[in-house]
Amino acid sequence: MKHGKNYNASAKLVNRDKQYETSEALQLVCDTAKAKFDETVEMHIRLGVDSRHADQQVRGAVVLPNGTGKKVRTLVFAKGDKIKEAEEAGSDFIADDDTVAKIQGGWMDFDVVIASPDMMGVVGRLGKVLGPRGLMPNPKAGTVTPDVGKAVTEAKAGKIEYRLDKTNIIHCPIGKVSFGKEKLEENFDTLIGAVVKAKPSAAKGQYIKSCTVASTMGPGVKVATVKYIV
Repeated sequence: MKHGKNYNASAKLVNRDKQYETSEALQLVCDTAKAKFDETVEMHIRLGVDSRHADQQVRGAVVLPNGTGKKVRTLVFAKGDKIKEAEEAGSDFIADDDTVAKIQGGWMDFDVVIASPDMMGVVGRLGKVLGPRGLMPNPKAGTVTPDVGKAVTEAKAGKIEYRLDKTNIIHCPIGKVSFGKEKLEENFDTLIGAVVKAKPSAAKGQYIKSCTVASTMGPGVKVATVKYIV
């Protein structure tokens, strides 16, 4: 794969064979981010589990202390008093009778879908549309809940969902380069702590295999995971 001048210059600053301490790794990510926009910083955690087995799935949600730096647009499926709760919490959209048809027709101007349990019969019709995009409400992620107001508040405060992909890796944003090393490290520790707590009882051997952090356009930086290994 060919890379541009900026990437190649940044890559020279990173030793690909070294595992850096978290603080040093995140400082390197900030130093090697050369794009003209505020790049997102992502974590990629490889786990020693097998995602093909239901009892080794790793999935959950956590509120990052410093948010993600992204404006989150919420869509809430609710009825009765729950609609008012969602509105007071600042939800961008409240689903109405036409929402299902709009989404089936291609409308996707939202980032998080939240539903009260009594609305899942309606939301279920959107599984084929929302599921592949990772937008289907789920109790484990806290997006199917009777407390829709709290869910909206947390989503806008920086709540992210983490889940294992088919290659046994979790990919998650932990903020923007403009956050600086300290805030990114706080978010990093919060996310990896949640992943460690979510270790399935069926998992055998080394749980955290490896971890890499990178900005949108920058090179990956390996993080030493010895202190996180369980």
